[in-house]
Amino acid sequence: MRTPPTAVALRQARLHLLEYGDCPSSGLDERVARSWRRSLAAGLLPAGRLQETEHSSGAELTRTMACNHELLAHSRPVMEHLFEQVRHTQGMVILADKRGTLVHTLGHADFLSRADRVALSAGANWHEQQRGTNAIGTALVEASGVEIHGAEHFLERNEFLTCTAVPILSAVGDLMGVLDISGDQRSRHPHTLGLVSMASRMIENRLLVTSCQRHIRLHLHPQLEGIGSVAEGLLVLSEDGWLVGANRAAMELLRLSRADLGALQLTHRLAESLAELLSRHKRRPGQPTQVHLLDGTGLFLQVQHEAPALASQVPRPSQTERAVQPAPDALNSLDTGDTRWRNAADKVRRVLDKPIPLLIQGESGVGKELFARASHDSGPRKVKAFVAINCAAVPENLIEAELFGYAPGAFTGARREGSVGRLREAHGGTLFLDEIGDMPLGLQARLLRVLQERQVVPLGGGPAVAVDFALICASHRKLREEAAAGRFRNDLYYRINGLTVLLPPLRERTDFGVLTERLLADLNPGRHVGVAPDLLVRLSQHTWPGNLRQYANALRTASAMLGVREASITWDHLPDDLLEDLQAPGVPQAPQAAWQAGLPSQPAQTWPPATPESASAGLAQNLQELSRQAIRQAVDASCGNLSQAARRLGISRQTLYRKLGDPPSSGIRA
Repeated sequence: MRTPPTAVALRQARLHLLEYGDCPSSGLDERVARSWRRSLAAGLLPAGRLQETEHSSGAELTRTMACNHELLAHSRPVMEHLFEQVRHTQGMVILADKRGTLVHTLGHADFLSRADRVALSAGANWHEQQRGTNAIGTALVEASGVEIHGAEHFLERNEFLTCTAVPILSAVGDLMGVLDISGDQRSRHPHTLGLVSMASRMIENRLLVTSCQRHIRLHLHPQLEGIGSVAEGLLVLSEDGWLVGANRAAMELLRLSRADLGALQLTHRLAESLAELLSRHKRRPGQPTQVHLLDGTGLFLQVQHEAPALASQVPRPSQTERAVQPAPDALNSLDTGDTRWRNAADKVRRVLDKPIPLLIQGESGVGKELFARASHDSGPRKVKAFVAINCAAVPENLIEAELFGYAPGAFTGARREGSVGRLREAHGGTLFLDEIGDMPLGLQARLLRVLQERQVVPLGGGPAVAVDFALICASHRKLREEAAAGRFRNDLYYRINGLTVLLPPLRERTDFGVLTERLLADLNPGRHVGVAPDLLVRLSQHTWPGNLRQYANALRTASAMLGVREASITWDHLPDDLLEDLQAPGVPQAPQAAWQAGLPSQPAQTWPPATPESASAGLAQNLQELSRQAIRQAVDASCGNLSQAARRLGISRQTLYRKLGDPPSSGIRA
């Protein structure tokens, strides 16, 4: 750990800077000195006031979050793990985007004043030009991990902090954001930089693996045991062997620079060819092999790839080989691209052939029953019954009979022939207990006995009947909290909680556009229906308390309002209550790029509808200028990624380059 200068030395260095315009040649870390000079050049003074634009508006923050949804999705789990390691320090774990805007924070804010809590909340900007020398802003400019402690902060108001930040890079070396730990300067720890660096690499690896699934991927490490660890090198190759991406560890192992990506082939670094590595992989799939750099250095390497990326490299499989490859399952058919949803499905697939109960948590309307049914249809019991019962919908006095069945004449109103009950109906298949958190406590005890003994005794007596079923439960309640409060049996909770997955609410999903397309296709069979771009963006910003159920109902109503020749849902087609919610005061309504929400372009509509005069003026606009605006919006919504922008626009990347008139600049990612 770097030992920072004493407070006296820092005070003297600051006075020297203010008096002479430069820092003393010794006694101050060179990166801190450079940052102090930049801060002064930006017009900041140590005791001066902050600029007025220090915090994003609601609309600006919404757009920033949308542009960084992949970074957020992969960072949140790592941040939660990181916070557990530093919980005792009473500090905060912070994620900022590449412009220094805070997009996610975790932790204790007890050491902060009210003003400082605002300063360390989502939407605040910590770029050097805004806040002077600080870990987040300085890490962005220096493109390396930094620690800024106490009076090393340029602004005196931040001297109570100790901060450690490390940049997060993409597979091609582009700066995506910064991960930071901040706390009271008295809580400085020698291992914080190492912790943040490791967490940053975990995020980078997750981003690389997700974004490069269609490419050939090589996992590298000098030691066999290092394959699969956070320290492994990840190298991304095109089908013909060009190096197109790498994490930092791979860059170091192969002595690559950022300029080498896209400009070198694998044979410029390894003694083995890609064809040879693929041949080894085909003979022993998933097994690491030893390779050598051109200088003779030995490495262990494992190949990972998806079949489409290798269609031209690997001979076509035989009929037998094709037969054993897994076909897309029912879970796959529901997958519209959200990372959290996909991660939940991947976890479930691993336990479907094991006697492990599944617990699905999530808000009402997120699709828990659909997910449960797809899980059943993806598993080995899919040819047997899927028996679903909503514990919140059956009257309390009938739910016991519904579950366990009853003997003839067991109670007044019982059917003469009795009932086998839903548990026995599920024999051999899957029992799905929806909203199990609403099950009465007395009935929970009896269900627990069935799960332990795997036998059912019907109401009114009779012999015990053996049952065998896979168990899936779901609840919108947080059952762990319910159990802690005594509203749900602890022993039952631990029995049904074999694997818990949390389905994300609609407002947090990153696949809103694709999801909308899927819903509209289901609601309008045989007819192509879209949504006006500005309306789609506003719909994607709505909180949707009823989630998918509410959104599907809204689209169903809007579809019904379409005229025979209309193919685009506009503000005119919305029910009045939803229209009122979307246009409520204080809700961001600024039109944004339609492609940000993931749907192709539709004629834009505004609310209230345009007058004839304004419509005529709109028709007179130059079509070429409209095209340029659409391209600018798509590039902006894709945060400079031209490949993504081209996909949003429905054109090739080459066509996009031609329309832009120039090759991609350094600020635009291909």
